[in-house]
Amino acid sequence: MLSLAAMTRFGPDRPVTPRRLGAAAALCIMAFAGSMAASGRGSSTAAQQPVSVTASGLALPRFVSLKSDRVNLRKGPSTDYPTLWVYRRAGLPLEVVGEHEGWRQVRDAEGASGWVLQSMLSGRRTALVLPWEIKPEKPLPVVAIRTESRDGGEVIANVEAGTIANVRSCDGRWCHVVIGEFKGYLEQKKLWGVYEGESVR
Repeated sequence: MLSLAAMTRFGPDRPVTPRRLGAAAALCIMAFAGSMAASGRGSSTAAQQPVSVTASGLALPRFVSLKSDRVNLRKGPSTDYPTLWVYRRAGLPLEVVGEHEGWRQVRDAEGASGWVLQSMLSGRRTALVLPWEIKPEKPLPVVAIRTESRDGGEVIANVEAGTIANVRSCDGRWCHVVIGEFKGYLEQKKLWGVYEGESVR
């Protein structure tokens, strides 16, 4: 299996492609290896709520997503700093933890951080499904998308851990999401890209 880093950030000559499962799963991707679990860099929920407002007028920390499938992550807030790696997954959620002029310091689901141009980020909310639950040499966990925001809601589809969900709204317990052709509800605590208890409108 590939790690999340292998799927989303690497040198320019290393291609990677998501894979699809059958009709029961939507846009499911290759999984991370267990480096994240072993290092403790992932977490089941992002519990930190925004605590400050910056010069941009936006809160820190906050979640954003990548606009492009090619975004350089740099060691510092300038093109003078070396590129640490290249993200190649449009829509990937990142957490903004710092700002400097037109640059944003971001952190990914594995806890790795660096600086990207603000123009490469979107306020569109996305989230990764259960990235911390993926273990090497084990079947990928799946999560049910439901018709209603309750455990007894009808299952529309099952999606694998690591899938990117487009977040339409969250009420603190459930999020209304779109994944491929499927629209429904996922438990908020199973997503990386929204804070625990956060309301998204």
